[in-house]
Parts: sequence; C-alpha cells; structure tokens
Amino acid sequence: MRHVLSIARMTLSEARQRKVLWALTLLGLAFLGLFATGFYFMYRDLSRTMSSSSGISRLLEPTNFLLMAGLYVVNFLVVVLAVLTSVDTVSGEIASGTIHTIVTKPLRRWQVIAGKWLGLAVLLGAFSATMAAALMAIVWLIARYLPPNPGSGIGLVVLEGLVVLTLSILGGTRLSTLTNGVVVFMLYGLAFIAGWIEQIGSYMRSEAAINTGIVISLLMPSEAMWKRAAYLMQPPFLRELGLDVTPFGAASAPSAVMVAYAVAYIAVGLLLAIRWFNRRDL
Repeated sequence: MRHVLSIARMTLSEARQRKVLWALTLLGLAFLGLFATGFYFMYRDLSRTMSSSSGISRLLEPTNFLLMAGLYVVNFLVVVLAVLTSVDTVSGEIASGTIHTIVTKPLRRWQVIAGKWLGLAVLLGAFSATMAAALMAIVWLIARYLPPNPGSGIGLVVLEGLVVLTLSILGGTRLSTLTNGVVVFMLYGLAFIAGWIEQIGSYMRSEAAINTGIVISLLMPSEAMWKRAAYLMQPPFLRELGLDVTPFGAASAPSAVMVAYAVAYIAVGLLLAIRWFNRRDL
C-alpha cells in the first residue's frame, strides 16, 4: 500500500504541474463568476415580477432550472478533466519510455496503475465536489434555495467522473494517446445519446426506446449517473406538475442498480487495466 500511495502522490504532483489542470481551474472559476452574475440579475428580475405568495413558490421552478443548468456545466468539466488528465498517463509514459524509470524500481505493475488511478481520482473528486458545492453556495446566498439530496447529487457526479477516468486509464494500457482520447470521448457521446433516448422514451411511454437507452448505457454508465443525480436534485412537485422534462433534468431516474453497476464497472475496468498492463511488453 505504501508504494501505491507514493505513486498517487507523484501523479498528483505531476497533474498540478500540467497546464491543462490550471486551464480548467481558471475556466471553472470564470464560469462560477459568470453564473453568479447572471443568476443574481435573473433572480432579481424574477422576484420583482413574482411578488405574490404564489409567485414566490413559482420561483422554485426557474431557480432549480438555472441551478441544474450550472451543475450540468460542472458535470461536463468533470468529464473533460477526467479525460485530459488521464488520457496519456499510461500510454504517454510508455511511448516516451519514462515508464521504465518506474517499473524498474521495486514496484509491481499493479501498484503503478492503482497509484495513478488513486491520485487522479482524488484530484477529480476534489474538483467535482468543490465546483458543485460552490455553485450551490452561490444559489443559496442569492435565492436561499438548496436542491434536494445535494450530497447524493455531488456523489453521483464524482462517480461519473470516476467511470470516465477508469475507462481512460484502461484504454491507455493498450491504445496510443490520440486513439485512447477519441475512443473515450466517442463512448461518452454514445452514452449521452443513450440517456436522451431513454428520457424521450420515458416521456413518450415507449418501452422500446427506454430499453434501447438502458442497453446502450451499459457500455458506459456515465450519463446515467448524471440523470440520476439530476432526478434526485429536482423538487418532487416539479415531477407532479410535469415540469421535470428539461435539457438539464430527468423525467425518469436510473435505478440504484445502475449505480451499483457503475461501481462494478469501475472495479472491473481497473482490474482489467492492471491485467493488460501486466501483460504488455514495455
């Protein structure tokens, strides 16, 4: 375990030195500033036009919509960070030959993969939780609104990032950096489309469309995690009024079984990455 933690610390140190991390961090801060400004003025204008008690209750709908839109951007930044920080963490070091300086030391190959995954997972989790919590704090300070199940929602966003991270590291043990990045983003796009197919099928009550979306989501359960997070963070009255069908929400939630599947997906992907890396001729 000591060797795994050493590799994790080294991976974190390398990630902090990369420009892509700082670029995404600055982009995230810029987004938070822009969101806070836009949300303040929109909420102020909405408050003026909805001054009655019934109007105040109706403020929850646009407030939740804007919050979910902001969290969707955070969700996308998490996916981008997961791919860009990990896409060459294995394949890039193999191509450059720097991996030899690590595997020739008294380390087992599985410790290298596990350490890299752990270091990037910590980085990804910290970024995800900080960005999502900051966005919710902005909405709370301006509108005094906090979505239902914020902890579960943030946890599912982190889990989505870990799914993408694991798939990226897995691909890096066999594919070149460019090919790996293309494959991961294509699978993420496929999962995104599958999520929409399932949601549209749910709205139109089409079992065939729902089942198609679920089957495709099994290839990469990333979008399913966001859909469940969005569902949990929407007030129940929006679903009762039929106002939950939005580009950033979810008309139906993937079950807890899909969450368990995502956890198993990460575990199997990590074990497979270790197996492939052990068998690769360096």
